[in-house]
Amino acid sequence: MDMTMTLDEHNARKARSSKLILAFAMISMTMMFAGLTSAFVVSKSRADWLTDFQLPTAFYASTAVILFCSLTFHLAKKAILKNNWSQTTVYLLATLLLGVSFVILQFVGFGEIIDAGHYFTGSESSITTTFLYVVTVTHLAHLAGGLISLLIIIYNHFKHKYNSKQTLGIELGAMYWHFLDFLWIYLFLFLYFFK
Repeated sequence: MDMTMTLDEHNARKARSSKLILAFAMISMTMMFAGLTSAFVVSKSRADWLTDFQLPTAFYASTAVILFCSLTFHLAKKAILKNNWSQTTVYLLATLLLGVSFVILQFVGFGEIIDAGHYFTGSESSITTTFLYVVTVTHLAHLAGGLISLLIIIYNHFKHKYNSKQTLGIELGAMYWHFLDFLWIYLFLFLYFFK
């Protein structure tokens, strides 16, 4: 019995440590994006800033998609807490599909910007589109990390490593996806209102 308590205590400490490390990483990422958006605000006063620039419609769709990603990840976490393996599988795979859809929609949005005659680099680019590109690609890089971790979570799930008593991987993944969701909403609203 004492051995079980020690193992439970060890698992609880490991979970706290892992969540704390992830929280510090998310705070660091938030500071980086705060710096990027601050630079965006300062650059807005430049004479070559595009005042009539419109966000691509694909960015609106990608915002809805990433909201659903958070929902499906949350539902996966709830399902594993009930030891519902098949529902957890459905929700994890739905999250992966939605995450990939978000990435595709971001690139569709980049295409819409180029089709409108705006470029991200080169002599025909503007500071407005370059900043937009840097901010969204930086978010996509963090999302790529989320997709990789999600693939690992799905792999571990298929190896039956999660159950109602062992949910740490899914919990950490859900925390990070919720963070990516809120971060994108912040960036989207920022780009919408401060363009």
